Amino acid sequence: MTREPRDAPQFYLTSPAPCPYLPGREERKVFTHLIGRRAPALNDTLTQSGFRRSQTIAYRPACETCRACVSVRVKVDDFDLSRGLRRVLKRNRDLTSEARRPHAMAEQYALFRSYVGARHNDGGMADMSMVDYQMMVEDSHVETRLIEYRLHEPDGGRGLLVACCLTDYLADGLSMVYSFYDPALDERSLGAFMIIDHVQRVRRAGLPHLYLGYWVEGSRKMDYKARFLPQERLGMDGWKRVG
Repeated sequence: MTREPRDAPQFYLTSPAPCPYLPGREERKVFTHLIGRRAPALNDTLTQSGFRRSQTIAYRPACETCRACVSVRVKVDDFDLSRGLRRVLKRNRDLTSEARRPHAMAEQYALFRSYVGARHNDGGMADMSMVDYQMMVEDSHVETRLIEYRLHEPDGGRGLLVACCLTDYLADGLSMVYSFYDPALDERSLGAFMIIDHVQRVRRAGLPHLYLGYWVEGSRKMDYKARFLPQERLGMDGWKRVG
């Protein structure tokens, strides 16, 4: 009988909790730890299987009576900007972006607090301290970058920080772990712009996929992900193309 390696991942199941997307429902998650030398390869495999990363935890929904959370990834090679997304790109042509090592800064935290306070004040991140934010950004055993978006300064200065995205680098693309932006700049559609920018980054790297996390039909919070076509959605029979 072959013994399982000591460092093989162990999976656990959470207790039921209120669903953050669909009122009146409960969610459960299956999760494992992403630590040590095997973490990058394991993160690749699990992301391709519908898991998401949060710090050193990889998780996916494991609800008994609901399959509403669907993993979504953009097919970068075939992606083409719609008229609406071209307008988003034009509105943000004065922004610059830079992929930095995941190091938490007070400037980022202030932007994060502003975003969460305006968009998710009733969620689990509402009370996050600077230390909590630092752990979210820096506590990773996989290849991660924090991509900053700033207003362009003609004199070469750094410019005002308006958006950030914590991004994992995978063997087959990028995974947008968590993004946030200045809620006072709604007219810029910065969330959509960051996805467009990530599509371009994946394309330049010659890789096929941009992972957007979960799409939930009927959840207004998740509607925007359906704009990025063609995409693949993970079901019982594997990844299926949409659009």
